Amino acid sequence: MATFMIGLVILIVGGLIMGKLCDHVFQPDDRETPAYSKQDGVDYVPMPTWKNALINLLNIAGTGPILGPIQGILFGPIALLTIPIGNVIGGAVHDYFAGMICTRDGGAQMPEMVRKYTSKTVFWIYDVFVCLLLLLVGTVFIYTPGDIAATQVFGFSGAPTEVSTWVIYAVIFAYYLIATVFPIDKIIGRVYPIFGAILVFSALGVFGAMVIFHYPLVNVWGSWATQSFDYAAYFKAGHFIPIFFVTVACGILSGFHSSQTALVARTIKSEKEGRMTFYNMMVVEGFIAMVWAAGTMALIQFTAEHGGITMQLSDKGVWQYMIQKGGELVAISPTSVVGVVCRYALGPIGGAVALIGIIILPITSGDTALRALRLTIADTFHIKQDNNARRLSLAVPIFVIVGAILVWAKIDPKGFNILWRYFAWSNQTMALFPLAAATIYLIINKRGKWAWMTLIPGIFYTFICACYILNAKLGFGLSWNIAYIGGAVIAALYAVLTIWRGKKGGFTPADPVK
Repeated sequence: MATFMIGLVILIVGGLIMGKLCDHVFQPDDRETPAYSKQDGVDYVPMPTWKNALINLLNIAGTGPILGPIQGILFGPIALLTIPIGNVIGGAVHDYFAGMICTRDGGAQMPEMVRKYTSKTVFWIYDVFVCLLLLLVGTVFIYTPGDIAATQVFGFSGAPTEVSTWVIYAVIFAYYLIATVFPIDKIIGRVYPIFGAILVFSALGVFGAMVIFHYPLVNVWGSWATQSFDYAAYFKAGHFIPIFFVTVACGILSGFHSSQTALVARTIKSEKEGRMTFYNMMVVEGFIAMVWAAGTMALIQFTAEHGGITMQLSDKGVWQYMIQKGGELVAISPTSVVGVVCRYALGPIGGAVALIGIIILPITSGDTALRALRLTIADTFHIKQDNNARRLSLAVPIFVIVGAILVWAKIDPKGFNILWRYFAWSNQTMALFPLAAATIYLIINKRGKWAWMTLIPGIFYTFICACYILNAKLGFGLSWNIAYIGGAVIAALYAVLTIWRGKKGGFTPADPVK
């Protein structure tokens, strides 16, 4: 438990210090925000800080900071330190500068920010990654809530051979298709705060149970080769860099967040609210990720015999989460681990409430992701979307691709792990663009001495994302040695081009030096 508490101190104290430094560098002032200067009662609307902060948290949180840590904790207790450190100096910094720059640039959205501070070529590459990410978000957010509902709510096996599995997927799929064409999310949007509160409740509940009942956790300085699971062996064999950072996406860094903070940039009443709305909400997500990582580790230490989880290596070389059911060990998916943790920590009633929120939240994000994908493609290729027939003509091909990916991911024993890592990889690759744009912004606004704040996480994650795709079978399939060398070269190129672009400038800064 000591390692977890150290990580929590890093998250809170580090967040306070780094958040204040971000404010010092950006220098928020009392200028009129877009919520007032462009107020239209629709997108540009002044809203109180608490509401903006809650909306931003709901937009950026879902199953991301839950399922990533559930799988990432297998690398050992180092995850309980890596998550808060990465969150404070990487993800929260990314969210802060993305939101604040968009606010100062008149409520600009992320594509506009990337185009302005980089180049048209980089913008087109960014556009491709946006489409890829939204496609995978839609797929993951059918798979994960569907599996949780099947196994933890209805008591089905969730197996690909069961009809019930595909019926549940089909229901979510149908809702997404309708929501992609018709704006029905406005109805369910009215209850978003309730589900957001449930998400926070589940994290606080699991945290409270760990502290009160002294859940067994492995410490960094202790033996990682426990009787329950050999974290040390998994760490050595699993290529911690880059695999861990591709697995644990949303709790550390998420490119998807920048698109959401840009939306909130149109509703904050003062720039001085940015730290609470953008930076601190990412820190809250880091806390959620830490709790789920620790909760999963605790249940692994308890083992299935005592109501927890037992790890077993399958015949196909895949580590499986096992629970005891009817006196026998039964394999469950990573998504089903959510229900096990909820029930163990919160009891049957509290666990059921938490599960409902965890199921609904990704569904309410998946529908908007697929609608955004349709609109992005329509805008890019100038395809009119002024009636249902035209919207369907673009939505149907998108859903055919989503369906194909979903079937493959469900049937292949390694499907979910692969799907999740490509989702996380595209998510973090997308983050490289706003980080580069923020670095360039700082340089052209005479704050180049602070450019390291966004440049360092940009360089690191360029290395991570490049290494992964160079080695991955669905990527270039190169050996790890070559992948590491290639990743280092690409990361160096990213740094050089970002700094060069910043020094070149080439346009009037949005924030002229006084």
